[in-house]
Amino acid sequence: MTRKHDGGGNHAGTKTSATLRQLRSQIDKLDLQILKLINERAQCAAEIGRLKADSGTDIFSPAREEEVLQNVLAANKGPLDNNTVRAIFRELMSGSRALQRVLKVAYLGPEYSFSHLAAIERFGSAVDFLRVGSIMAVFEEVSRGHADYGVVPLENSTDGRIADTLDMFIRMPEVKICAELRMRIHHHLLANCTQQEIRRIYSKPQALSQCRNWLSKNIPHAQLVEVASTAVAAELAQREPGAAAVASRQAAAKYKLNILFSDIEDYPNNETRFAVIGLHSGERSGRDKTAIMFQVPHQPGALVDALNVFKNNKVNLTWIESFPAKSAKQEYIFFVDFEGHAEDAKVRRTLDALQKVCDKVVVLGSFPISDLIE
Repeated sequence: MTRKHDGGGNHAGTKTSATLRQLRSQIDKLDLQILKLINERAQCAAEIGRLKADSGTDIFSPAREEEVLQNVLAANKGPLDNNTVRAIFRELMSGSRALQRVLKVAYLGPEYSFSHLAAIERFGSAVDFLRVGSIMAVFEEVSRGHADYGVVPLENSTDGRIADTLDMFIRMPEVKICAELRMRIHHHLLANCTQQEIRRIYSKPQALSQCRNWLSKNIPHAQLVEVASTAVAAELAQREPGAAAVASRQAAAKYKLNILFSDIEDYPNNETRFAVIGLHSGERSGRDKTAIMFQVPHQPGALVDALNVFKNNKVNLTWIESFPAKSAKQEYIFFVDFEGHAEDAKVRRTLDALQKVCDKVVVLGSFPISDLIE
């Protein structure tokens, strides 16, 4: 029996192939247009860089970069989502900065720690990243001029303040906050063994704390072991039989580990706020915050008097932390940030009034308000 071939299938296949060729040809033309435009953009950025160099202005301008991102995200009608558009323009700005000068950015390592991921998110890939072993070292690299900027964790929505960072602001008040970054933190359980075979789970103390309920419910037999960073945890999980790590998705790829469970943080809105530190405050963007630290007299009502200054000047506080002053007396230093830039008239009045009721007031910097990065 002879089978007859249906020509309809061949016709449909030919039509599909022709459509594919047409679409790919259109993409090729668009790619060349995009390439031309991004290089024209880079030429404009390079010219701006030359003008900045002549006037002694910093290359990194958080206010301007935030303005660029807000403009393009507001105009984005898809189908690309905002996270993708943000990533594209982040790298465009990073490459344009590098045409002027390659910035050195210090971070708490190793690679693919959350501080490293935050540094990439803020500065893009076209920088010289300096990996250091402690938050103190990040501050020291910036203070000594070995790094242009540093990225340090400031607070976490689950665990609160990062004590090492606040301590370094007290020790090195010349270091300023010039930008902030709010980043959603997702933890994953990484291992190259099965869930039942896990005997030890490595991670940094904060990550284990943020996943403690999930771990106790799902892997109660495993020992929790604290290490310096989530990236170190992933490296140990790669080497040791029966070991797992709580770390990022990027760390899983870097260390060739399987993701056994995703998003194991106990609170779905877990986020960390990072500070970008340098030797200068940020420029005014029109949507700013200012961070300060102050110390009040050791007497009844002194803190109330200080807080009333903000109330009386209608300045909205967005963060407040107390921190031991490490003096002979049981005194505290208070860290706050609030809406407005230090150059705003209302903020200037507030700072002047605060000086009159406090023993010490130090402005840690003004910077653009960061949207949450998912």
